Amino acid sequence: MFRAVIPARYASTRLPGKPLADIAGRPMIQYVHERVVASGAAEVLIATDDERVARACAGFGAEVQMTLASHLSGTDRLAEVATRRGWSDADVVVNVQGDEPLLPAALVGQAASLLGADPGADIATLGVPIESLQEFLDPSVVKVVCRADGRALYFSRAPIPWHRDGATGAVATQTDFSGAWRHLGIYAYRVGALKRLAAAPPAPLELAEKLEQLRALQLGMAIVVGEAVERPGPGIDTPEDLERVRRQLASRW
Repeated sequence: MFRAVIPARYASTRLPGKPLADIAGRPMIQYVHERVVASGAAEVLIATDDERVARACAGFGAEVQMTLASHLSGTDRLAEVATRRGWSDADVVVNVQGDEPLLPAALVGQAASLLGADPGADIATLGVPIESLQEFLDPSVVKVVCRADGRALYFSRAPIPWHRDGATGAVATQTDFSGAWRHLGIYAYRVGALKRLAAAPPAPLELAEKLEQLRALQLGMAIVVGEAVERPGPGIDTPEDLERVRRQLASRW
């Protein structure tokens, strides 16, 4: 049994009002909610600090948890929900980003199952093999390298693992991306680990890479990584992303 929470912040820097962005006559957050409900989660909540988002979500029947406006990340918002709801430290909750309307429902349950299958892990997440050199060299694509047992060693915006023999000089000369994995931003947490993570200050590696999962690694938490059973569609960060997803979803109707 697992729960799922969708943090939804109205005040996005690059795309204000993003959760309510219209896609084929419905707000984006509704698509995300439908995918998460289809995952088999025992409870699905949308966590927001904005009444406009709350009203829209209530309009399509979602359960909403109002949270503080001061949170700097979705993890902090998730931890507040867990505390308010009185969930036990052993409970499993999946954090699903609210800007992933094309997320396959199966990935939500997969992340939760990974954590259930590894009693020693604190967090579970997913990745997929990188398919192009362009993707490998793109700093907006987060890479992950793992131990033989699937536990994460490191996450980075840099191209890792770096093949020394594949490059003659600077980063742009690299020709070999074999064995590289792209990290997908979906996480399953044990509630106790989630609270510990949210209570800790940002870590040096986290601040350098702007990757919150590095705080967990520097705290000594175990993160298990599985290969996603389906490749997700693109998320939405910019107006250009939104138009691309609008065209993609419109073609399905």
